[in-house]
Amino acid sequence: MNSFKTFSLPKEKRERNWYIVDAEGQILGRLSSLIAKKLRGKDKADFTPHIDNGDFIVVVNADKVQVTGRKLEDKKYYRHSGYPGGIKETSLKKMLQTKPEQVIYKAVKGMLPRNRLGRAQLKKLKIYSGPEHPHQAQQPTPLET
Repeated sequence: MNSFKTFSLPKEKRERNWYIVDAEGQILGRLSSLIAKKLRGKDKADFTPHIDNGDFIVVVNADKVQVTGRKLEDKKYYRHSGYPGGIKETSLKKMLQTKPEQVIYKAVKGMLPRNRLGRAQLKKLKIYSGPEHPHQAQQPTPLET
């Protein structure tokens, strides 16, 4: 009989760091999986699946993210207005021109849990299309990609 108890990190001992990621020249899927791992805190020794122990991530240059293959033309994003015939479709190429932040946001969102914990973790992701961001006060450290 094992007498091991499940480790649960107390709220006072959680250490949250701020990281900055430059998306220029990065592959979308590889970058998104790295961000999702950091948001969940899976790279920490005290990872607990049901506790939000991840770090804050600031992504800059989101409009300069790269994709492989023919995804620029083939990948589509769908949304629906709720009315009959109200489905809209946007290609990745057009999405990168109009809303480049949404491309990374949707990719990371698909890699997080679909519950209130995942929504809380997603709030720690800050995405900006240009090189400027308003989080200098947090002194984010560059994340190695």
